[in-house]
Amino acid sequence: MDFDKLTEVMRRLSLEAGDIIMDIYDADDFEVKSKSDDSPVTAADEAADAHISAGLRAAFPDVALVTEEQADSHSVTANTFLIVDPLDGTKEFIHRRGDFTVNIAYVEDGAPQRGVVYAPAKGRLFYTNAAGVSVEEVGDLDKATIGTTIPISVSTPDNTGLMVVASKSHRDQATDDYINKYAVNDMKSAGSSLKFCLVATGEADIYPRVGRTMEWDTAAGHAVLTGAGGHVVRFDDHTPLSYGKDDFANPFFIAYAPGIDLKLP
Repeated sequence: MDFDKLTEVMRRLSLEAGDIIMDIYDADDFEVKSKSDDSPVTAADEAADAHISAGLRAAFPDVALVTEEQADSHSVTANTFLIVDPLDGTKEFIHRRGDFTVNIAYVEDGAPQRGVVYAPAKGRLFYTNAAGVSVEEVGDLDKATIGTTIPISVSTPDNTGLMVVASKSHRDQATDDYINKYAVNDMKSAGSSLKFCLVATGEADIYPRVGRTMEWDTAAGHAVLTGAGGHVVRFDDHTPLSYGKDDFANPFFIAYAPGIDLKLP
């Protein structure tokens, strides 16, 4: 893989998709439909997906593509592929809470190697550069030209008082029970893959997810966190979270900064 080209294409497509999403987000109203699993989908999901998919297929025709909004792509069987969630956090989008993201990732041999997470309503853009180092691009985000980038890095956790981030829309008792195993200094809530990015920037130390997610929900954030020095492991046995599973469904997991005394369920 040409990682210079991959970084440029993923970054540009995420920003272009963000513009598409925000045009719909800023409208007076938009239609919300239900998919077969009863999860919501909007015109923003579909339009962003069409744009990203076309761009990736044109740039990397020989790499398999998996995307949430195209069911026929879910039959892909490969250890190396591109994976897209064009609008992660649709509920946040519908309720106009701003915590939604564009996610594009490249998975190689079952592990996310590169990724971009863009939160268009918040103007925050995170990605792994060509060298695999995670950065946040700051200032005016120009689709054609990469601007000022700041390398990001996970925290050095204090196990006597951790910063925890958890889901805004999917917080439940099982999550709270697990969090209560730790000495917690403060709690944050965030939607979508932004939770990975908060750990990647050191704004949080740990993000436990005791709930259903799919690989397209997590791959880009996982790559960004890895490039910032963090880890993502299975909840049950603390082995690395892998990708390319038959149904693309994830087990429960923990994203964290090294140095945390991880607890088993």
